[in-house]
Amino acid sequence: MPVSKFAENQILIDMKKIIKWLGASNRYKHFVGGVVIGLGANSTYCAAYAGVGVAAALELKDELWGGKWDWIDFGCTVAGVVVGRLIRWAVWQ
Repeated sequence: MPVSKFAENQILIDMKKIIKWLGASNRYKHFVGGVVIGLGANSTYCAAYAGVGVAAALELKDELWGGKWDWIDFGCTVAGVVVGRLIRWAVWQ
């Protein structure tokens, strides 16, 4: 089914919004770091425990350095752990 020019332009606009959102507050770094944790963990429990611990430590660091706790960054880190763990499970199981 062909995609209309309007739909194509809307997809590009949405992708630009997502990329801009990921660039805010280094969210992509949180996500990529979470993926690395998920890939390196040898069990789901290990991935969850390490991912939540690292996410909390990063946000605590931000708070101690005068920033504020950002639940979105926390969620991006944990989401990255889930993606990394799923990749490891899919490839090595």
